[in-house]
Amino acid sequence: MVVIRLSRGGSKGRPFFNIVVADKRTRRDGRFIERLGFYNPTARGGEESIRIAQDRLAYWKSVGAQASPTVVRLIKQAGTAAPAAAEQAAA
Repeated sequence: MVVIRLSRGGSKGRPFFNIVVADKRTRRDGRFIERLGFYNPTARGGEESIRIAQDRLAYWKSVGAQASPTVVRLIKQAGTAAPAAAEQAAA
């Protein structure tokens, strides 16, 4: 089965996660099929904390990839953050 999950990067105490499409049997930080975006939980100020390629996400979901619960939460967060960012850019 193909899953959409987080792959940890960064250094000790400064986590950084890639949102990847991978085979369920591979290790968390091992080989992946495609990188869809990133999540930076330690982003400050004007830094971008979440970026997800929505078109590729829709494609992988259409062919049966299952998102992990954490990725589902991040997708919702990114969806609500996008309109707020657009409002700030317009003002």
